[in-house]
Amino acid sequence: MTTPHKKHVAVLMGGWSAEREVSLVSGAGVAKALEEEGYRVTAVDVQRDLEGLLRALTDPRPDAVFNALHGRGGEDGTIQGVLEFLGIPYTHSGVRAAAVAMDKAMTKALLAPVGVRSPKGLVLTKGELTGGAHPMPAPYIVKPVDEGSTVGVTLVREGQNSPVGDAWTFGERALVEEFIPGRELTVGVMGGLDGECRPLTVTEIRFEAQVYDYTAKYSAGHAVHTVPAQIPEHVAEEAKRLAVLAHRTLGCRGVSRSDFRWDDRKSGTDGLFFLEINNQPGMTPLSLVPEQAAAVGLSYGALVAWMVENAACQLD
Repeated sequence: MTTPHKKHVAVLMGGWSAEREVSLVSGAGVAKALEEEGYRVTAVDVQRDLEGLLRALTDPRPDAVFNALHGRGGEDGTIQGVLEFLGIPYTHSGVRAAAVAMDKAMTKALLAPVGVRSPKGLVLTKGELTGGAHPMPAPYIVKPVDEGSTVGVTLVREGQNSPVGDAWTFGERALVEEFIPGRELTVGVMGGLDGECRPLTVTEIRFEAQVYDYTAKYSAGHAVHTVPAQIPEHVAEEAKRLAVLAHRTLGCRGVSRSDFRWDDRKSGTDGLFFLEINNQPGMTPLSLVPEQAAAVGLSYGALVAWMVENAACQLD
């Protein structure tokens, strides 16, 4: 085992979002890896209990927090605000960047002026979504505005009578986007305190269903990752450039992951479309960023240690 560090790290996991179970798996993996790297680790299963969380973070007070929470409350600026108030350095993006990145519609609006192209789309209220009329020609994608891990993503096909029916349970707003045929690509980015951003590589994700949904992402055997993606070099380089541009434009730090669709029937990079950015990517055994890090020679332990050493607060 590595010589122990003096640094004490609290790993926040669980939470109360739809991604609680994934977060617990991410957090357990992170805690184990940090211990193997020589850090003193306290695992904290975060509940909707601010008083209990404050106790966990003040007795004893950690030197840094590894934020392994996913979804609402964990990657939308909420927990980041608590950590800023306490003055405890934490991994991943700060309050503002986390809040913006979690809102898919706002992300698209901010990235469009710098040349990051997304599928055409619009935001609908729950009432408009379940009213029965199609908001655009099918096929199209319906997704929650502010959920992660492809929670609630639905493909509406031609001939389907109602967009999603009356069972929409993912908030009062939904993002509706044109469906881009072709291939699913993703790029991880590491951005440290020095301001430098490093794209990792491009992964192509192939899956059984027509959309990369929650089951495909977190269930073994439902998706195949090709790392690096077997695509033309100019497409790979453009995807990496756009991922870094999104990371920097939104003010993300630590690790982020940008997802793309590539319509390979089109010439050049005309078929490459940005879908969304995840400012707190999963760290489970099936997760994409650890897999990409390994592909470029960075072990899981080295990745999480780098994230801890780049933890910060009060940078917004």
